[in-house]
Amino acid sequence: MNQVAAWLAPAATIIAAVMTAANLGARVTGWGFIVFTIGSVCWSLVAIGTGQQNLLLTNGFLTLVNGLGIWRWLGRQSRYEEGGADAARRSAVAPVPTLIALGSIAGRKLVDENGEALGTIIDGMMRCSDRSLAYVVVSEGGVGGVGERLHALDPAYLTFRDDRITCTLDATALAALPVIPAGKWPKAIATATENLPEISDVPATYRS
Repeated sequence: MNQVAAWLAPAATIIAAVMTAANLGARVTGWGFIVFTIGSVCWSLVAIGTGQQNLLLTNGFLTLVNGLGIWRWLGRQSRYEEGGADAARRSAVAPVPTLIALGSIAGRKLVDENGEALGTIIDGMMRCSDRSLAYVVVSEGGVGGVGERLHALDPAYLTFRDDRITCTLDATALAALPVIPAGKWPKAIATATENLPEISDVPATYRS
């Protein structure tokens, strides 16, 4: 039994770390904490079998923390996500404006009108005055965040749907937008014209 636990403990810990770090949604993260719990219980069995009191105390505490993670992500947070997704699905087939959950925007893929990937939506900034979306921040280029370029994009270029966010700009036009610092987003951006511009008309500067 102790040998099985000794093999299962590191395997479960590694798998759970990948699941939670991947940020694939509340349900996957919640199951990641379940796998973490399996790992911490196995580490506790190893600690008991080898007389390692510090290892036992550490993983006993981690089991409690993992239980909190399960409650938060697989319980409460997943219900929130499911509520937003359900409202979006029902609004799409009802005679009302189609809805999209604001919390679901961050992390979504941005595609062009041909369905080709352009980048990833990082977040959005809302105007307090009229409660409208001022701009979204898009990440493009780089690998795993290294070498990425951030752009503040006027929502007029975007079409929001439950299953995707489509941009009227292509990859060349998006890359031509000014790059904004990761730690200093602009307080305002140059807005799109009523007729969406060609590449040469894309605003060259932001008011930061």
